[in-house]
Formats: sequence, structure tokens, C-alpha cells
Amino acid sequence: MGEQTQAQNTNPILVIGGTGKTGRRIVERLTERGVPVRVGSRSTTPTFDWNDESGWAAALEGVRAAYIAYQPDLAFPGAPEAITRVCELAKAAGVEKLVLLSGRGEEAAEVCERIVQAAGTKWTIVRCSWFNQNFSENFLLESVRAGEIALPAGDAVEPFVDADDIADVAVAALTEDGHDGQIYELTGPRLLSFHDAAAEISKATGQDVAYIPLTAEQYAAALREHGMPEEFVELFTQILDGRNAHLTDGVRRALGREPKDFADYARDAAASGVWSVD
Repeated sequence: MGEQTQAQNTNPILVIGGTGKTGRRIVERLTERGVPVRVGSRSTTPTFDWNDESGWAAALEGVRAAYIAYQPDLAFPGAPEAITRVCELAKAAGVEKLVLLSGRGEEAAEVCERIVQAAGTKWTIVRCSWFNQNFSENFLLESVRAGEIALPAGDAVEPFVDADDIADVAVAALTEDGHDGQIYELTGPRLLSFHDAAAEISKATGQDVAYIPLTAEQYAAALREHGMPEEFVELFTQILDGRNAHLTDGVRRALGREPKDFADYARDAAASGVWSVD
């Protein structure tokens, strides 16, 4: 191994959103491999806050690759401008590789994908839709504990994908050859409705969990009540209109193995106690 390669390998990988569902898992995996990591979040030094550009350049300085997870979603207003600026700063800082977490079936997200593809660095796109962990980490955790998952999803089916699979693909793209210029669409191995997902969680927990379909208007009112962006209504009704109701081989192409099944995820989550009701 030449000196230049050794020097490059001592430079950290920046994980933007490094405390989130996928970012936290990526940081854990890179650390286990002995890869230097810089976590990019509002609570780190240097800070990385999507609402405050002042720390972005410092966060990107001296890193060899970066994982980009935009909050709250690439479909939201302001995302293309933010991704453009991050790409400009990354290129200026000499970052060699960008890995973007993108939204499957989202036209606005594909705008951001094209920005990354044109950044002048190596790149990999990781497209995903509904994470398994939405049911057990933050978003729907309290709903599952309460026994009712209420969403404007109708009878739509979704190829729920596990955050561990997403993290494994991202780590491969960040650290291994052969992933440059790839767009990986990731899904689980089965299509399930939200009724099916609730039934799997019920089976795993031994607790009754039901899916309650809402209208877009009902869900918008619920979001307002909890102070959440109403853009989520448009996003859910868009991506759950059937456009993502098919399976892909992205996990297999990237990792050479099959993706994790929702039933296995539900079993593991239940065993962790996260859904236990005191």
C-alpha cells in the first residue's frame, strides 16, 4: 500500500445525519471496522445543521467520503438548494465520494440525485422508501405501543426495507470498490400492506396492534395537532399510490445476499422490549 493511499485512509468519513436511523448504524459499522468517522449532527463539533450552513465547511474539511441523509426529506422545499451547497463545499474540500440516501419514487428526490451525480466526485445513490424502523424508532413507536397505527395509506402495499440493510449498503459504497456510479433501489423481500405489518407486529409482541386508515384531511389535522410538517401528507399519498409496490434486487446487487424480512425485524424489535407497554 502506497503512502498516498495510507494517508487517504487516515482521513475520516463524514456521516451527515449520524445520529439518525441509518446514520447511527453506519457510524457503528465504520467504527467496528476501524474506519475513522466524523459524525455530522447538530450536537457534534463541528456541527452539521441542515438549517444553519455555518458549520458545513468545517464538517467537510479533510474527509475522504461523505454519507448524506437530508432531514426531514428530500421531497421537502429547500432540499435541492441545500444539497447543491453541500456538493459545492464537498468538491472544494477535496471529498472523493458522496453517498446519498434518496427517496424511492419521489420526483423531488431525483432532482437531488442529479445534483450529486453532477458534483464532480464519485457517487452512489441509495434509494429507499418505508423503513421497518419507522414502527420502532421515533415516528410510529408510540402508535404501536398504543395499539393503533393511523396513516393515510389506504390498502397500499409497501416493500418495507430494514435500516440495517440500508446501512450495510451505504458502508459498502463508502469503503469498497465497485459501487461508484450505482443507483441501488432497496426493498425488503415481500410486499406488505399496513394491515399486514400491524399483524406481524401483533404476532411478534403478543399485543393487539391495528392499522387505522385515515383520509388525507384527517392525517393533516393530526400532524397539525402534533406540530409536524403537513408536507408529510403529500409525501405519503404520493409514495403510497402504488408506484413503489414492486420488489427490487438492490440489496442483493450491492451485498450479494437477501434483504431482511419484516417478520424477522418485528421479532427482533419485540425481543428488544421497545414495544413493551409498562
